Amino acid sequence: MTNALDQLTQQLLDAARKAGADGADALAVDGTSVSIDVLHGKLEHAERSEGIDIGLRVLVGQRQACVSASDISVQTIETMAERAVAMAREAPEDAHIALACPDMLARDWDLAALELQDPTPEPDPADLERDAAEAEAAALAVKGVSQVSSSSAGYGRHQFHLATSNGFSGGYGRTHRAISTVAITGEGASMERDYSGEMRTFQSDLPSAHEVGTKAGDRTVARAGARKPPTGAFPVLYDERISSSLIGHLLSAVNGAMIARGSSWLRDALGEQVLPNGIDLIEDPHRPRISGSRPFDGEGLATQMRKIIDGGTLTGWTLDIATAGKLGLHSTANASRGTSAPPSPSISNVTLTQGDLSRDDLIKQMGTGLLVTSMIGSTINPTAGDYSRGASGFWVENGKIAYPVNECTIAGNLRDMLRRIIPANDAEAHLSRMVPSLLVEGMTIAGD
Repeated sequence: MTNALDQLTQQLLDAARKAGADGADALAVDGTSVSIDVLHGKLEHAERSEGIDIGLRVLVGQRQACVSASDISVQTIETMAERAVAMAREAPEDAHIALACPDMLARDWDLAALELQDPTPEPDPADLERDAAEAEAAALAVKGVSQVSSSSAGYGRHQFHLATSNGFSGGYGRTHRAISTVAITGEGASMERDYSGEMRTFQSDLPSAHEVGTKAGDRTVARAGARKPPTGAFPVLYDERISSSLIGHLLSAVNGAMIARGSSWLRDALGEQVLPNGIDLIEDPHRPRISGSRPFDGEGLATQMRKIIDGGTLTGWTLDIATAGKLGLHSTANASRGTSAPPSPSISNVTLTQGDLSRDDLIKQMGTGLLVTSMIGSTINPTAGDYSRGASGFWVENGKIAYPVNECTIAGNLRDMLRRIIPANDAEAHLSRMVPSLLVEGMTIAGD
């Protein structure tokens, strides 16, 4: 399939050149996805999708346009190129769009070391159904679970190939295998739910369906009898399950597109302390068997490890070629793109420095406060960093979990919150965002 996608991208580039483009890049994606849902021990829904998507970006002077299609016939490819060039001629000029300089393009990479694609055969749908049913049964076996609202298993395999008119051509494949279960305890207005979900690049790394279902059941039963916590200023401990969302707000704020628009709450923070002393935030796009890993970015530049935060200090922005040009900087090889849109800055894998204490140690340390395990909705002011989110989890008193809570809101300012984080040591190594539980002192909680 790699050779076929390579040929497709070259056909797109040839068509763009023939249509009058000054430059172009082409992306071809071949994908297979299978999803199985089980309810009450029986198959509820089965879905399989297969197909090839192609995308073409053309540059005419300092104007660009993108087109995409799922038909790979010669006529479609020629029509795509003609339409893209016609659209580009009518598009507004952008002084910063460009293809990468040839000497910047990735030349050598080791796909085998990244282990992005499981070589084992695609699982039979019956195997996926069996996993989903086993996870459901395991959740129902937990005392206190009244029902399972969904239990699913899935598999995906995708192949990507990117080619540019200035000499780059490369591709790679990805696979994933997943199991997830959502359980419910109680009835009527007293119902509470929780879940467990696992996904891995290699099928052999995936936890058993029984383990996933049991964890969903245990988490759900622990939420029985949830009520609102008190209102006031308290420490908040973000459980490892959702702590990456807090770091995600930081990553959004250092995205070059936000900086170029002047709409980030960190727009003037380059070189300043944004996390506590001694804490690093490292991007590593080369971690084996991790979903965010990639050998090159969406513009053909070689990806590399970099410190976004070094010892608490912000060192730089996340950039593709165009946003780097707007800021008078160089790309950090963070371009990402689909078949229907031009490149834009996007982060890959990140790792936050872990602490010395466990989550339980931080619970003891916080005394009285809120352990957050789930969040819903959000009101984030991207310019000022004001933060407010709905949350549920557990109330902590005297360093011990006292009771489950729901229907509360936690609020603060991201700049202040992030400078006060205390990380635990429980980050999950298989996740693209490897972030441990995080304790934040002095947040505002709105409950009873």
